[in-house]
Amino acid sequence: MSELASRKAYSKERIQQLRKAFAEASKFASDKACVYVTGSLDVFIAGKSEKVIQPDGPSTFGEKNILSHLDEICIQAELIKVSRQFKYKNFSSDGRYLDRHSIYEFTNALGTEKDDVTNTFTARLLLLLESQPLIEDGVYEDIVKEVIKSYWRDYDGHEGDFMPVFLANDILRLWRTFCVNYEARTEGNTSAEKKLKNYKLKHSRILTCYSALLFLLETYAQKGTVSPEDAFAMVKTTPTARLEWLGNSNNKTVDVVEKLIEQYDGFLASTNFEEAVLLRNFSQKEVAEKLSNEAAALGSLMFDALQVVGSVDSGKAFYRMLMV
Repeated sequence: MSELASRKAYSKERIQQLRKAFAEASKFASDKACVYVTGSLDVFIAGKSEKVIQPDGPSTFGEKNILSHLDEICIQAELIKVSRQFKYKNFSSDGRYLDRHSIYEFTNALGTEKDDVTNTFTARLLLLLESQPLIEDGVYEDIVKEVIKSYWRDYDGHEGDFMPVFLANDILRLWRTFCVNYEARTEGNTSAEKKLKNYKLKHSRILTCYSALLFLLETYAQKGTVSPEDAFAMVKTTPTARLEWLGNSNNKTVDVVEKLIEQYDGFLASTNFEEAVLLRNFSQKEVAEKLSNEAAALGSLMFDALQVVGSVDSGKAFYRMLMV
């Protein structure tokens, strides 16, 4: 069994275990909120909200969270309990990012300065790119559809030729943010620590972002448009599944997709060790150079895949938007 197949089986089993262990939280979240986990096992709480009239006038609306603050605390407590049960590391920044996000925040902060400050940008993009619900699947799907609707706000009247440039730009922005954060967060790190983080960045994070861009680009090349339903289908697939779908959808991409999956499988095998072992490996010059070259090769393969899909006449318009 390949490392990728082994990881898929492990992830599926672990998600099912987490869903079962966390089921108790559904009584607090029922029809009001969901909890979703991302590929890096980051956990997010997302809830429904409703408009309310503000006291200063009938034409002034605000937002009211349907999930109460006390129920949110109960959900957080369940998350902490389950995390410790599975012996995961403590939540980063002492649980700072366990706060609940809402549909209102996801859609109204989009494109504003609040997006970065409140962490809604990362939570929203990871929701679309690599998430799985742990509880309240129906709420999860409702939130995903509302977020997609916000990105597709200009879809009416352009159903036959819609390019999802708004979403694509945010995905590209997320990738750039990962890169900038890497530079900021590795300052002062040892050479081995920095090389290891760079190696992971250039595999897992680039796959998360660019598998989605390839999915959207190929869909546009095939249909001349990308519908909200197409975007929802993208959300329901994992990054590696998007690559497999691309290889099955476009014969011209078979070779490059096979190489991408093979390269990513090698990355998973290379990182399937304890942190201390990985750091020792990256302390060895020859090993570090070999792995660094592999990371660069995956980036080149991803670029090749984009070029193959974007080179056909039907995909050129959207491909140009991704490049310029």
